[in-house]
Amino acid sequence: MKNFFQKEIFLQRTQNRQADIRGDFFRDQTAIIHSTAFRRLKNKTQVFFAPENDHICTRIEHVLHVATIAATICKGLNNYGWDLDSDMAYAIGLGHDLGHTPFGHAGETTLNKILGGNNAFIHEINSYRQAQYLANKGQGLNLCFAVKDGIICHNGEQDEQSLKPAKKLNDLDTIKNRQVISNSFEGCITRFADKIAYLGRDIEDAIIAGFITKNDIPNYIVKEIGTKNGQIINTLVIDLIENSKNNSQIGFSDEKYNLLLTLKDFNYKYIYDHRTLKEYDAFCDKIITNLFEYLLNLFEKNKFDFPKYEESNIQLNNNFGNYLSGMENFYKQNKETDKQIITDYISGMTDFFALDSIKQITIPKPIVFK
Repeated sequence: MKNFFQKEIFLQRTQNRQADIRGDFFRDQTAIIHSTAFRRLKNKTQVFFAPENDHICTRIEHVLHVATIAATICKGLNNYGWDLDSDMAYAIGLGHDLGHTPFGHAGETTLNKILGGNNAFIHEINSYRQAQYLANKGQGLNLCFAVKDGIICHNGEQDEQSLKPAKKLNDLDTIKNRQVISNSFEGCITRFADKIAYLGRDIEDAIIAGFITKNDIPNYIVKEIGTKNGQIINTLVIDLIENSKNNSQIGFSDEKYNLLLTLKDFNYKYIYDHRTLKEYDAFCDKIITNLFEYLLNLFEKNKFDFPKYEESNIQLNNNFGNYLSGMENFYKQNKETDKQIITDYISGMTDFFALDSIKQITIPKPIVFK
């Protein structure tokens, strides 16, 4: 099975670039890995807020799971005569969460609320914004169209049983919601890989955190797909390959799809909606709201007058001023709003940087007695 569009369309970049020994999509992988936004993912929440336990999944581990799962599905289907590019799928997986906020979906919810709701902030679109515009001080990563398309269309929250690529070429800059489907099978596969990656890993972490025990998981789920991340991934990946190999679309069997929905419902009831996480969500909301108000007020007073930021003894002010210095040309050329600038800065924060920043503006420095 091949994609509807010629490969030349998928390889198009904003700035023309001569292909090198790595190949186009492997080049995109390295561009993503070398980006600041990717490196910050190691200190961004997946589900459990600012974990100090090295065994708890962070956002960077999640994107690596998604990348490997997507590439595996491509390789599996290629064994049955499909013509998929595993390097493309891997690149999409690596880049799909570049625009995720600190504190996971709690941070995303808060930024959306601050900006007025109604999908005013969506991390999929922000991931595209990071890759296409914000990285490299406003130069972007110059990724192939297919990788950017897969990133902005990766939505892992919807529960489709099957997908096939959109036949009308997506205009990425005009996408404003999560309903748009990727133009490639690799992009559709990554959308499934996102679901597969987080369901099992979140169960393992919830057991470590004491939210649940293995005995809480319904027996038929344990019997059919297991309780460990590796078991769940393997079962769902094999089902997706076997059920798709002779079809013109990517999808789960009825049995495994229903199990996936049941597993997701279980995760929401016992993990994502757990009282402890909801309490943390409230703290995260206060942190991001206060940071947003502080930085917006600071920027409205000083704009791009960098010496004023340097005069402060608050390190956050200096850090923000340094960021603006590197992004001034981009923001002025694109006539970005004040709120968009603050959104860009906060969405790029790690959990720990956000926590340190809120301490700086709420807790006074101790008086030093000579």
